[in-house]
Amino acid sequence: MYIESLENLINSFRSLPGVGYKTAQRYAYSILNRDIQDAKQFAQNIVSAKENIKFCNECGNFSESEICETCRKKNKDIICVVKEPKDVATMEKVKNYDGVFHVLGGTISPLENRGPDDIRIKELLSRVQKYNTKEVIMALNPDVEGDATAMYISKLLSPLGVKVTRLAQGISMGSELEFTDEVTLSKAMESRTKI
Repeated sequence: MYIESLENLINSFRSLPGVGYKTAQRYAYSILNRDIQDAKQFAQNIVSAKENIKFCNECGNFSESEICETCRKKNKDIICVVKEPKDVATMEKVKNYDGVFHVLGGTISPLENRGPDDIRIKELLSRVQKYNTKEVIMALNPDVEGDATAMYISKLLSPLGVKVTRLAQGISMGSELEFTDEVTLSKAMESRTKI
């Protein structure tokens, strides 16, 4: 049985990252089982988010205002650099971090034709100089693009006398050595600390 409206709804959910047909179908049936007011509110929340959320002029994170709360309230001596706005939400869970964030909007990736001018590196340099930032923490994914981007930015910041650090990499808490791959073990060995 083909119902065009249902298939359109399923295809809308399938367009989201990581959502396959079965999951999209479950979401669509869930919407159909709600009353009309719930469905309208759900749709209105999507429209409202698209209309009201923009990028912070300072850090590039999502915000409903020109300058986000974090940029207005936090210490600008330390800037934590992340790839995307969703990474800010993850890093905000670190309770003892009191600095601000800077969203690059991607990483340097020659395979995807994305160079240094295609991400927010100039804005980072401007912020560092404007606020006389003491430390920049590179919190990028530990992959080829993340490493290349971190090294590139580090070289640009070096003449400014800014301390550039990278998140430690290695073995997760609670994991067992026998199941840890060689690259992770190597990174853990390099990032070891004194106890």
